[in-house]
Amino acid sequence: MTVRAGREFLAIPGPTTMPDEVLQAMHRPALDIYSDQMVQLTESLLADLSKLFATKGKSYIYIANGHGAWEATLSNVLSRGDKVLVLESGRFAIGWGQAAAAMGAEVEVLRGDWRRAIRAGEVEARLRQDKDHTIKAIVAVQVDTASGAYNDIEAIGKAIKSTGHPALFMVDTVASLGCMPFEMDAWGIDVAMSGSQKGLMTPPGLGFVAANDRAREVHKKANLRTPYWDWTEREGSEHYRKYAGTAPVHLLFALRKAIDMLQTEGLENAYLRHRLLAEAVRRAVAVWGEGQVIGFNIAEANERSNTVTTVTMNGHDPLALQRYCKEKCGVVLGTGIGDLSGQAFRIAHMGHVNAPMILGTLGVVEVGLNALDIPHGKGGTEAAIEYLGENVVA
Repeated sequence: MTVRAGREFLAIPGPTTMPDEVLQAMHRPALDIYSDQMVQLTESLLADLSKLFATKGKSYIYIANGHGAWEATLSNVLSRGDKVLVLESGRFAIGWGQAAAAMGAEVEVLRGDWRRAIRAGEVEARLRQDKDHTIKAIVAVQVDTASGAYNDIEAIGKAIKSTGHPALFMVDTVASLGCMPFEMDAWGIDVAMSGSQKGLMTPPGLGFVAANDRAREVHKKANLRTPYWDWTEREGSEHYRKYAGTAPVHLLFALRKAIDMLQTEGLENAYLRHRLLAEAVRRAVAVWGEGQVIGFNIAEANERSNTVTTVTMNGHDPLALQRYCKEKCGVVLGTGIGDLSGQAFRIAHMGHVNAPMILGTLGVVEVGLNALDIPHGKGGTEAAIEYLGENVVA
């Protein structure tokens, strides 16, 4: 017996649930890819992406997921043998570094911890040791969707600047762009990248990169450049070169609608929505944790992200809870990955998400905890409701 009907709700950190308006935007004939209408669509998207990244630099659109956008950033600014400093806070900066190593870079990991964010002081100390400036690029993620860590990119940027080190600062915003503040130019970031399938509410398949003038100057001498990823190629006069070939027309229709929706809501309102819903989730998890089984993966409250919460389970199988929530109630929770495989589940609260979705998800988790006799503090969903009732102004 189940209590589910209709389609599943995705409470996973990507691909996230898409608005009906975005899905409908794709349900139309393709454009002539050489038409003025196509050129205008591209130009509007590139301009708006630069606004989302908060940069006066150039933005680029790739037919790729986030892993492709990683490769785009690396190939455009690195030469074979360059050293990259990877700032660990979970799985994804490490993955970016692994891509760099496979492409011919030398990779050094500044070891962190899956239970905490990057420490800016540790970054500063390492750069001060690099007196010969052998490190050419520093990579970090703003939010690691495996660990749930939120990294203070502004503080890291200030730490890098304080050393006078010339390495490029490169940031992954796949799990944060459009959901949390990001200020590329103001925070001293040279290259940023993202993807379409999370905060930007668009199907997987588009990767985005933004680069400032300093990065584009380094690009001129980079020898890892390849035709598909190359920024210079994509700045050619013919429109098709913006995509290194045929444009992904229907994904662009979807992205245009998604960005329009964000602009209508207002970015500051979107950031506030994510902060409120994330805190509602955290209030519920904190109450469930009173049973000594459920807990937060990220130890410090101010280092937990506003887009995904990674929940640990001590001595109980998270897959049983995930299976119950999906098969009996139609809610798909994120699984623990990497070092947290078999030890955690994840609740995403990013992109097209609102109070009914979050409260429904929390209610289903609580149903599952009860049904599976998993010890937990009672009233987690009520705590989330109480928090929103106190903080969403009438």
